[in-house]
Amino acid sequence: MDQIKQASAPATPPRLLVELHPLTSPARMNALRIEADESASKAEEYKAKVKTLETENTQKEQEITSLTHKNQVLEAEVEKLESSVKTYKDEATGGAAASSQVEAMQRKIQVLEEEAEESDRTIRELNEKLRQTDVKSGHFERKVQALEQARDQWETKYEEMAKKYADTKKDLDEFAAELGNI
Repeated sequence: MDQIKQASAPATPPRLLVELHPLTSPARMNALRIEADESASKAEEYKAKVKTLETENTQKEQEITSLTHKNQVLEAEVEKLESSVKTYKDEATGGAAASSQVEAMQRKIQVLEEEAEESDRTIRELNEKLRQTDVKSGHFERKVQALEQARDQWETKYEEMAKKYADTKKDLDEFAAELGNI
């Protein structure tokens, strides 16, 4: 019977048939009840699906929020890293300049070390000459002391001889005066 009614009005949905034909048979009522029950269960299914989809949507929104926050944090970190990279590049550029300064300073140090070595050599040579001069000086001082002692001895002998000469001359003068008196 449902097939006959559906055939007579194929374009209208079953609900419209109920509205169009207020006088319906009990079989039709059962079919409508079954259809209403099926619709209710489908509605519950759809409600459950909607609830599931809403839950999934909420989860996705939370995930999007979380990912957005994570993205912002990562962008901030990227900015920090880019700043660090720029700083390191600047330092590297400055490091290149510092490297050339270091090389210049190393050359200066090398020149100064060479000059220091030359000065050390000169000092060693001068120390050796000074030592030799000290040795010679000591030798000559000993000679001077020996000569001074010899001079002092000669002076003492001279004084003794001068006294003897004076005494002898006095004796000779006295003897000549005695001879002159005789």
